[in-house]
Amino acid sequence: MSTDRQLITGTSPFEATIGFSRAIRVGDRVVVSGTGPVWPDGTVVADAQAQARRCFELIGAALAQAGASLHDVIRTRMYLTGTQHAAAVGAVHRELFATIRPAATMVVVAGLLDQRWVVEVEVEAVIGIG
Repeated sequence: MSTDRQLITGTSPFEATIGFSRAIRVGDRVVVSGTGPVWPDGTVVADAQAQARRCFELIGAALAQAGASLHDVIRTRMYLTGTQHAAAVGAVHRELFATIRPAATMVVVAGLLDQRWVVEVEVEAVIGIG
């Protein structure tokens, strides 16, 4: 198995300032960094469900750049700014992963990097299992 690191760059302005990659592929494993719900123009909608969808859209794009897909996801971590967002975020997760059923964690945190975000998501995938 190859141990070469493939760095995947996204569109987050924080990648350069903090010094991270949207995702990293090593061999058949892909790890996607915490992903916030930012649209190309920098806007963020207030709706938790829309934010979760946007996070997973960005994650899906990063996985595709690494040669993977949502079907290869083995773990998800969802960070929420309040329990009131759990049902909306959980519904999006269920739509995408009901048959895949990755290990999942949903944690309520005091805040996220951008105050407009109510959810941030990270995933891990293994290529070829999906």
